[in-house]
Amino acid sequence: MNVRFAIVRRRRWFFLLSGTITVLGLVAFLLFGFNLGTDFKAGSRVQLQLNQPVDTAKVQAMFKSIGIPLDPGAVTVAGAKGDTAVVRLPEVLTQAQVDNINRAEKQTFPQSAGSDVRTVNPVVARQTSQKAVWAVLLASLFIVVYVSIRFEIRFAVAAIVALLHDAFIVLAAFALLRREVDLTVVAAVLTIVGYSINDTIVIFDRIRENMKIAPPRTFADLEQLVDKSLWQTMRRSINTVVTVLLAALTLFLIGGASIRNFTFALIIGLISGAYSSIFIASPLWVAWRGRALARPQAKRTA
Repeated sequence: MNVRFAIVRRRRWFFLLSGTITVLGLVAFLLFGFNLGTDFKAGSRVQLQLNQPVDTAKVQAMFKSIGIPLDPGAVTVAGAKGDTAVVRLPEVLTQAQVDNINRAEKQTFPQSAGSDVRTVNPVVARQTSQKAVWAVLLASLFIVVYVSIRFEIRFAVAAIVALLHDAFIVLAAFALLRREVDLTVVAAVLTIVGYSINDTIVIFDRIRENMKIAPPRTFADLEQLVDKSLWQTMRRSINTVVTVLLAALTLFLIGGASIRNFTFALIIGLISGAYSSIFIASPLWVAWRGRALARPQAKRTA
């Protein structure tokens, strides 16, 4: 693929775009926070497969009739047809309460296919949250070590910044859209990290090969070399992300509700990962690597 425009020379615009998205994401975190699932928050999650349009007031009344009053907003509608009710409770349900819910559900919604009840106690929720954070941090650490050994530390730092950018975009989207954050979202983030670093390494490898052929002497030479490398790998990057994105979109549209958050996170992360590999990681490395190039010496006067 031939060079269409200078990507690296316009890096400030891409940095500005990512910075703007980051600020908007921080605002979303501060205003809304995360809609944590029961994996990270103690309590119970009851999913009712009603097989009919969900009437939230009717669901509220059903729980009230068995002595479990619900807070406003505790009932949300899910499912492709809007026929699934998801109820979140701050307390851990007993087996007797679960039995009462099942009986009341059959009486109130005869077409219901039954309920799925998940409970998490405070200790497990805290441990799960800690393990999720450690999983992302350890993955990032191993990536830094691997890229540093194979390339250099500047490549590693640029790659990690791009990966954190991708993870942040996904989490910001979940905070802004109030989608539930559970363990499947963490799995999606780790999947995105693996996909994005693979794409970034392909670009870095092409940059390294081109530097062996024609080592840059000036900053302008470095910009041109990286632009050439980016466009040489552009077709591969676009084809890869489009192929995986089509699969993720298909799963999101026809997959079950249980993987909806996973596929949604994949879609956002795949788009962000392709963008950061091309427009963030490599230009960021150029900005850092360019400082090490020899600067022209001023002519001395006798």
